[in-house]
Amino acid sequence: MLKKWSTPYIVLIAMICIFFGFSTNHVINAESEDSRGKLVYFIPIEREVERGLQAFLERTTSEAIGSGADHIIFEIDTPGGRVDSAGQIATIIQNLEIPTTSFIINEALSAGSYIALNTDNIYFVSHATMGASGVITGDGTAADKKAQSAWKEKMIAAAESKGRDPIFAEAMADPSIHLPEYGAPEGEFLTLNPNDALEIGYAEGIVDDRVELLHKLGLSEARIIETEPTLAEEIARFLTNPVVYSILLSLASLGLIVELYSPGFGIPGIMGLTALILFFYGHIVAGLAGMEALVLLVLGIILIIVEFFVPGGILGLLGIGSILGALLMSGYDIGQMSMSIGIAFLVAIITSVILFRRIGLDKGVFRHIILRDSTETELGYVSSASRDDLLTMEGIALTTLRPSGIGEFKGERIDVVSEGSFIDKDSPIKVVKVEGSRVVVRRK
Repeated sequence: MLKKWSTPYIVLIAMICIFFGFSTNHVINAESEDSRGKLVYFIPIEREVERGLQAFLERTTSEAIGSGADHIIFEIDTPGGRVDSAGQIATIIQNLEIPTTSFIINEALSAGSYIALNTDNIYFVSHATMGASGVITGDGTAADKKAQSAWKEKMIAAAESKGRDPIFAEAMADPSIHLPEYGAPEGEFLTLNPNDALEIGYAEGIVDDRVELLHKLGLSEARIIETEPTLAEEIARFLTNPVVYSILLSLASLGLIVELYSPGFGIPGIMGLTALILFFYGHIVAGLAGMEALVLLVLGIILIIVEFFVPGGILGLLGIGSILGALLMSGYDIGQMSMSIGIAFLVAIITSVILFRRIGLDKGVFRHIILRDSTETELGYVSSASRDDLLTMEGIALTTLRPSGIGEFKGERIDVVSEGSFIDKDSPIKVVKVEGSRVVVRRK
């Protein structure tokens, strides 16, 4: 029975199952059901800081508040990431009305250090580090001075909001701050080890594990809720990575262009649609795309399909515009999204040129919408009557030929043209050439 199912349809069904089946929240561990104890939420901040992590933290912190949590502990192990996402995460943390603690289990670098500075307490394990918070662009170079200045002020404000000395936060973001006694000579960003962090008040303690951390916080008897990203959120974090969604858009354009040159609807079309579905799925789960983006997408597809059957080109342009609008509305960074769309557009153009040269328009959907009939003489089509019978015939010019005019041959008026010179009215003429309906004469 399974042999009747082709691979493309199995892929589509799998995508639908992922879309509708794994978007629920869940708690993976709950210790001690003593309702008299306090409730503590452990929320991980792992891997890169980006929009998917922001969506996860929005969900889990809301869940913690709704459950009546008394304390939230963020377990941090991140090399950093997007500055804008870090700013949104910091706002989420600052707006919490319950105590928060950062538990740095490995590293809290760059955007990770900024997130930690926005919590009430910071604890390290013995090998953890925090700092090195310079702003780096996507190509690995330092950001412009305006962006660096704004980020430095954010770091300073975060430290001051929790009563910490801002000079160290500034040194994390500004290599010109000279703090050699803490491993930050001029020209290098400050990175704190646990002992230095404890000495300058950037850490409340150094612990070995959660048990010791909870003891330090006076929460040894608390009920623990440990959260983790759902499968949908994990997929969304992967799919909303700029590199990944650029590839998805390129695959979508490649698959759909190839499908236009393929008979029926098969692997290329399924590949293109799957890439498009994955793109919007990731951005919907991450909270980047809403129903308006989906409406624009569906409308654009419909308009392009209708364009194949309605002449004019306007509907096709509107359809393309709708799809581009849907993509731009789904992007967290308009510049990055525009670049990804440009790459996909370039892939589509190159693919179209290659396929046109190799296949032409004899395959796929084009064979149904392009007129192939030709009005050839061999098939009985005649565009105009040929007057070969007039060749060498003699007559007179009824009008002056300048060089065209009218001649009379055996009582029949014929449109004629001289070889170039003027011929006066009533002059004798002779047909010297017939080219279809073009009759060339000269003075006799």
